[in-house]
Amino acid sequence: MPTRKSGKPPSRRRKSAAPKGRYASPRHFEIRNSPIQGRGAFALEDIPRGTRLIEYTGEKISHDEADRRYDDEKMKRHHTFLFTLTDNWIIDAANGGNEAMYINHSCDPNCEAVIVGDKRIYIESKKRIPAGTELVYDYQYERRDDHTAEDEEFYRCLCGSPKCRGSILMPKKAKRSSSKKRAGKKSRA
Repeated sequence: MPTRKSGKPPSRRRKSAAPKGRYASPRHFEIRNSPIQGRGAFALEDIPRGTRLIEYTGEKISHDEADRRYDDEKMKRHHTFLFTLTDNWIIDAANGGNEAMYINHSCDPNCEAVIVGDKRIYIESKKRIPAGTELVYDYQYERRDDHTAEDEEFYRCLCGSPKCRGSILMPKKAKRSSSKKRAGKKSRA
């Protein structure tokens, strides 16, 4: 099992500490049973692209504390409310979190996580979301070279998307052969 079991790496970072974009209040979505996993967040009305939906809140803890709280070896499957904020800090939404913790993973997301100033995490719509649609983003858990088939099963994805990669781990990096590398380079005349 991975030594760094916790967290959801950021999808995108902004250098500015000032919030940007449109805001939606929690009344724009509701929490109810999800076909993906447990509970989920569903749009109550059409949500425009670029709308800041909610801040991901919870207790700020170290990676070591997250590993102490959530021992993957003792879990039958991975289920936490952890989100990696920086190399040093994680947000644990199980303690002091809000409705953002119910936004499920999908390999074909309609939302994305945005970290602002290494202090705050927001969930924003990355495309127009029709009313009734479940809000989802790609968790992109840390993938390591030593992951096994057992790890893939432990971190299996249940999104049901035609684009599903079968895991909530980051996509595998495509390996390029040396002949493709050479073919892609422009020669100097």
